[in-house]
Amino acid sequence: MTEKSLQNGFFDTEHLKADLKKRSVRGGAFTLTAQITNFFLYTGSTIILARLLTPQDFGLIAMVTAITGFVGMFKDLGLSMATIQKTEINHEQISTLFWINVMLSLGIMLITAALAPAIAWFYKEPRLLWITLALTSAFILGGLTVQHQALLRRQMRFGTLSLIQIISMLVGIVTAIILALYGADYWALVLMQLATIVTNTIAVWLVCDWRPGPPVRHCGIRSMLAFGGNLTGFNFFNYFFSEIDRVLIGRYIGAGAVGLYDKAYNLLLWPLRQVNAPASAVSIPALSRIVDEPHRYKKAYFKILNYITMLAVPGISFLLATSDWVIRLVLGPQWDEAARIFAILGFGGLLISVFNPTGWIYVTQGRTRDMLYWGFIDGGVKILSIIIGLHWGVTGVAVTVAIRYYVMAPFCLWFCCRKGPIRSRDFLPTLFYAGILSTSVLTTVTIFRRLSHISDPIAGIIPAFGIAVAVTLAIFWIIPEGRSTLKVIANSVSNKSKGFINARISGIYNKVNQ
Repeated sequence: MTEKSLQNGFFDTEHLKADLKKRSVRGGAFTLTAQITNFFLYTGSTIILARLLTPQDFGLIAMVTAITGFVGMFKDLGLSMATIQKTEINHEQISTLFWINVMLSLGIMLITAALAPAIAWFYKEPRLLWITLALTSAFILGGLTVQHQALLRRQMRFGTLSLIQIISMLVGIVTAIILALYGADYWALVLMQLATIVTNTIAVWLVCDWRPGPPVRHCGIRSMLAFGGNLTGFNFFNYFFSEIDRVLIGRYIGAGAVGLYDKAYNLLLWPLRQVNAPASAVSIPALSRIVDEPHRYKKAYFKILNYITMLAVPGISFLLATSDWVIRLVLGPQWDEAARIFAILGFGGLLISVFNPTGWIYVTQGRTRDMLYWGFIDGGVKILSIIIGLHWGVTGVAVTVAIRYYVMAPFCLWFCCRKGPIRSRDFLPTLFYAGILSTSVLTTVTIFRRLSHISDPIAGIIPAFGIAVAVTLAIFWIIPEGRSTLKVIANSVSNKSKGFINARISGIYNKVNQ
């Protein structure tokens, strides 16, 4: 395959602009399908594995992955997003970035393996030594796919990426369940991660036929390295500060406590990720193509943000009001202690759907240095909140972490919107919608619970969910943005479209192009 054909196939994006709306629609539909499938796979596997394994088994893995995940982010160095965001790239540049990613991954694997005894000593848990050594092998495999996946995203081939994601996850889940049934305990979770990444690596190389050449000096990657370096700096602080609660809980309280906290946190965020992930995957490439058109850029951003908020906030509110039922149904009675943590963290989660997409602004505008500064500021406040919360145990940490979201929210918007076409006040309508939706769902479901006195989770969740949906639809009908969303849903059903995100993003880009 010649370099010219490679460039036409993977590097050039000019052809995407003429059909950006249709590609975004198709990408949103594919990604939504993958997220829905992954949601059911994750939920099903969690229900099964939570009954085959113990909170301590999950806690051991969470204690290690909090550190290996932190170290592992350096295999990317932000270069995948640089490949996606940059207007023009060539074969020599991507080949050089590929080998940088591989060498970084190899170095990280060796460093983490050397740190394995220290990790076991830090937590005072000998079993973590071999768990850490086993998980380090995933680093080199991850480094081999960074640029291949970036090229697929750059070309907006979301259907291919979605299929790979589903297959890889399914292989990992089947591996874990089989091993758990045979008494492998926490090793079932270790090998689930390894099986997933091995499958992903093989599949990505099969579908992306770009192959790297030798690295080339002075090929014009300095700006990409600067972009990626700042983004990695943000990811460094963001990941460190997002995992430090698990590290400190594991160190000072124990594996059982961190298992409860980690499972509650992930179970809460999982539905939110099913909304954010497809929107992010489609929106960052699309917004990067129109960043020089301020009005169009701003209009598209808030249309997608409102869509995310109006889907995510009612869902999180429902989970808050039924936290004990959800935990008992999904994880089983041995996880009842996680229900309180789940509910407390959920109050912070109400803001995540609004504020997480501010990262799109930094990335698409090339402001990764500002993103880095914000990550340091926000993370410092989180560490302080965790240290304060540890005095009251794992529940205290959940409380202070949730409060932090509300304390930092106005500063987050001010810092992000100092530059560019989007201003802090532009978020007020979205925050208003979020407040109305969350208050309405929480209030009505809570009243239903107090009047019904239902104790069985299944018997309670079904009518409570129906009430939450009815209230959400009623609020949608009252507010203008909600009515617009309802019309899109109705049109998508009547026209037998591919899905809600398909129709929603189609509407967004239709309006932006007018």
